[in-house]
Amino acid sequence: MSESAKITGRQIAAGRTLAGIAQGDLALAAKISIPTLRRMEASDGEAAGMTNNVESVKRVLEGAGVIFVAENGEGPGVRLRKAK
Repeated sequence: MSESAKITGRQIAAGRTLAGIAQGDLALAAKISIPTLRRMEASDGEAAGMTNNVESVKRVLEGAGVIFVAENGEGPGVRLRKAK
């Protein structure tokens, strides 16, 4: 997914779940509040929130091995990076 592409709330929630990260831990690592993360994850479509906060969450998830997949005819998604 390109840097300019927007991620969805469902991608954040799915990525967090795949990586096995609790909401509180992700919020702490991304330096945002838990209610802010909850609002992002509950968003229909593009993740709601300030761009810098969404990007911070995305960076933390990518650091945990989450890959954000652009729409491929089936919609946006996430997957985990293969272990080396």
